Amino acid sequence: MFNRATSPTTIVHMKNDGQHTGRACRGERQARAVENIKTILYRIPDYRSEEVGLYARTNHRPIQYQQFLKSPDVQQRYWARNYIGWERFSGCQPNATHDSIRNLEILHKKVSVVVTQNVDGLHLKAGSENVIELHGTAYRVICLKCGHSYDRHDVQMYLKELNPTMKETSTMIRPDGDVDIPQEKIKEFKPPFCVDCGGVLKPDIVFFGDNVPKDRVKQVENYVSNSDSILVLGSSLSVFSGYRIILQAIEESKEIAMINIGPTRADKHIKLKISARCGDILPKIC
Repeated sequence: MFNRATSPTTIVHMKNDGQHTGRACRGERQARAVENIKTILYRIPDYRSEEVGLYARTNHRPIQYQQFLKSPDVQQRYWARNYIGWERFSGCQPNATHDSIRNLEILHKKVSVVVTQNVDGLHLKAGSENVIELHGTAYRVICLKCGHSYDRHDVQMYLKELNPTMKETSTMIRPDGDVDIPQEKIKEFKPPFCVDCGGVLKPDIVFFGDNVPKDRVKQVENYVSNSDSILVLGSSLSVFSGYRIILQAIEESKEIAMINIGPTRADKHIKLKISARCGDILPKIC
């Protein structure tokens, strides 16, 4: 069994650009950081980074919300693969980029909030305090019937009890903790159900095709309105939940800067963009 889980300008340095660099380093105002820094730097790949993202290297596409809701087979497959990937996924530690973002918030007081599209909890592990997990967190599980929530570590122990012979391993991992395992193993797997009502359990993640909760969207909107600038880190902004932040910032005449590999949906709106990996830039200036 398991128990219920109970804004400033950013420092962006570019050579031969004294106007932007000097203004940023003065830190006269606070900025929000919208980030999606999953890269090979900590061995959890992102989806869309040019050449190195999961979409660029494989044909894999993440699970769709409606598929999960409607199909017990999809639920079984998801939990079997997530069960195998959990130990490695949850064991990942923050890298130098997470530390730099923490420093911008905690030490330098340049960032008022970190809005992350990631579900891996690494910003909190790194010590960032004001973090909005836009797409939820893999560390919490919810019942789709009664709404009770569970700690994902407790669910893992419950799954071990249900599947004592499941011993598969995987050498790769996806941004949501998904891994590849043989189909015959999936068919044998027993997924978890709510201990209170028997309902279907789902990680507290906004799957593709689902919507970000309205109260979370409103919270982000308030931070945008109360900030003077936006720093986008490692996101193509292809998903509208992230892009809408930029649209609001443009409408409210906020300054926007970006560090990212490859083109993004918002390139035409951004005055300052560094085409590089976050890990190659942020640790040198933060």
